[in-house]
Amino acid sequence: MALEDAKTQIDHAFTREDLKGPSFENVFGGAASFLRRKYTKDLAGVDVAVTGVPFDQAVTNRPGTRLGPRAIREASLLQPCDAPYGWGYDVLSEFAIADYGDLAFDYADVPAFPATLQAHIAGILGAGAGSVTLGGDHFITLPILKAYAEKYGPMSVIQFDAHGDTWADDDMDRIDHGTFMYKAAKLGIVDPTHSVQIGIRTDNPEPLDFTILDAREVHREGPEAIAERARRIVGDRPCYITFDIDALDPAFAPGTGTPVWGGLTSNQAAVMLRALAGIDLKGGDVVEVSPPFDTTGATAIAGAHVATELLCLWGWTRR
Repeated sequence: MALEDAKTQIDHAFTREDLKGPSFENVFGGAASFLRRKYTKDLAGVDVAVTGVPFDQAVTNRPGTRLGPRAIREASLLQPCDAPYGWGYDVLSEFAIADYGDLAFDYADVPAFPATLQAHIAGILGAGAGSVTLGGDHFITLPILKAYAEKYGPMSVIQFDAHGDTWADDDMDRIDHGTFMYKAAKLGIVDPTHSVQIGIRTDNPEPLDFTILDAREVHREGPEAIAERARRIVGDRPCYITFDIDALDPAFAPGTGTPVWGGLTSNQAAVMLRALAGIDLKGGDVVEVSPPFDTTGATAIAGAHVATELLCLWGWTRR
């Protein structure tokens, strides 16, 4: 059946009629939607909307993450023929997942960007869908969390990252990918006491009340034990996962703006994401994939797998 479908399927991002099911379109052909899901702005009947935010004007080092959503979509084309490995169910067949396209914004009006993104995500949530966002630099998580907090109240967050992003900055209008979590805590949209930062390996004088499970702890204790600690801290509260690709060691994800050695392996990340099954995940993002520095495409591949795992986690409690 798959072989016959591969002979006839093309531009499945536009031609498929059903929001569910695998796609056998040739990996090397056609329009590159995420996991060959249908591109649509109609959220009727959509369970989860995957959306891109091509913004990188808040970076402190190397830019390029504005090209991240496109690269992640292309990398995802390796996956939609089969159910995601190891989950025991096929999120692509059981849930209606759409590619909602990218956020439209005025690149020259940076101060207007946060409100534009917040409204974009609020529109998805207002339609009754969850969101998985492809970044973009890590600042984008702050407007997204504002939209989630409006619906669910203060969020528990599981943050995979090399950096805590809690450097003090009390100018709430300033846009910076290194201060967004500080602002999220100060604004009350995140509950630090029930949130976890995993993979950290840079000093930060403003940890606030976040539980930090740094990269050395992951290497020492193992990913299953770290995931179990994270589950206990988050409990049954509404949760959001933000995955900065620099949580991975540069050996696994070189294409990012602020790489730091000593990071997570791709296997450790995969094990932890799978072991978080059962948390009340409301949404998530993967950020900081910078294709200009991703010479082999490995970083985009990792980002595509993270986004797929987020979909699986979202669906786990809703099957």
